[in-house]
Amino acid sequence: MKTKHDGLPLVSKDYGWFYGVLCGFILAVPVCPVLSQTEDWEITAASEKALQAGLRWLAANQGAEGNWGSNDLGLVSMGVLAFLADGHAPGRGKYGPVLQKSIDYLVDNARPSGLLNISNSQRDMYNHGLATFVLGQAHGTNTSQDQKLTRVLDRALKLIVNTQCDDGGWDYHARRKTSGHDLSLVVMQAKALRSAMDSGLRVPPEVVSLALRSVREHYAPKNGKRGAPEAEQREGPGQFAYGKGGGGGTTAMAAAGVVCLQEFGQYDDWRIVKNTRVLEEAIGRVAPSSRRDGKMPFDAYTLYYVGQALYQVSGDVWKRNYPQLRDHLVATQIRSARDPTRHGSWRDVGARGGGRVGGKPGQLYGTAVACFILAIPNRYLPILQEGRIEALRSRQRQSPDVSR
Repeated sequence: MKTKHDGLPLVSKDYGWFYGVLCGFILAVPVCPVLSQTEDWEITAASEKALQAGLRWLAANQGAEGNWGSNDLGLVSMGVLAFLADGHAPGRGKYGPVLQKSIDYLVDNARPSGLLNISNSQRDMYNHGLATFVLGQAHGTNTSQDQKLTRVLDRALKLIVNTQCDDGGWDYHARRKTSGHDLSLVVMQAKALRSAMDSGLRVPPEVVSLALRSVREHYAPKNGKRGAPEAEQREGPGQFAYGKGGGGGTTAMAAAGVVCLQEFGQYDDWRIVKNTRVLEEAIGRVAPSSRRDGKMPFDAYTLYYVGQALYQVSGDVWKRNYPQLRDHLVATQIRSARDPTRHGSWRDVGARGGGRVGGKPGQLYGTAVACFILAIPNRYLPILQEGRIEALRSRQRQSPDVSR
């Protein structure tokens, strides 16, 4: 993999407790056919202009500490992800110092336990999962041997493994229990584990297996017969839901479940098709807008997963739907050249409502997610690289077993 600006080859580093490629479960999966390179239709002159304006807003409003005035490590991580997605590298190039400052903020605020959360403890595993995912992507795109980053990432991954609940899920708090809380927490941690795999770090395969089982247990058929045989559930509509009882069947959860299954190679799982239909129906209900009010097609949380789900499914689903998300973002980006605190930004508000983060944190969240979505076609992030699982299979090697 190469960064956008320096052309240097990127290699994964071999450090720590999680060293080695992910063996067993993930290495046995088939490889999904995906787009091999950026296609002409994916990026327009207008979308590239909007992306660069968004990155300029993020850089200009970052603040001296590199945290956009927020102690929420999840939100700060999204700012980091926006720059990484456009191929920028820590410490190098146009936004190198900006990116390095925010990564340093994340790393410096890691707790001795490995936990990446310094705000409300109710956000322990939300922020931890997201920050670990992003640091894993930074680790995979960094040509220098950042030992501090590696140590923090190593402890963060170990915490995820050690706090996995008996049913394969996770709790809001960084603690192991009998049962996890909801699908959103499972997907946050699962993406962090996959990010580690992309960087050549080892994750116990049983942890992945349990997490995927938990994801599938959050699928709910529309007829309400969750206990029905799988063959019967395949017949009718259904989708992933927030809770195992079927409550909270949102667009965000449908997308999150798809992302998790796709990123762990479960390409033939019948639930993907069911939930992809849910996503396409939701996108079809979003009306075009050109009001430049910063409203996105969906709230930031939902859009973050919807964009990734469409990309991972790829093919006609990606081609039919991505242009609508892209063009909506271009049309609604705030343009106010006389006000640098707003110019080039978006808000955490969806076209049909939603969004929970207001003020400047909401601007950070909305703008970072919008930039990430606009940058997906660049395929700079390890998580977006084609052939990742096949490459890992070819590098398979023996590593010591890791217990909790």
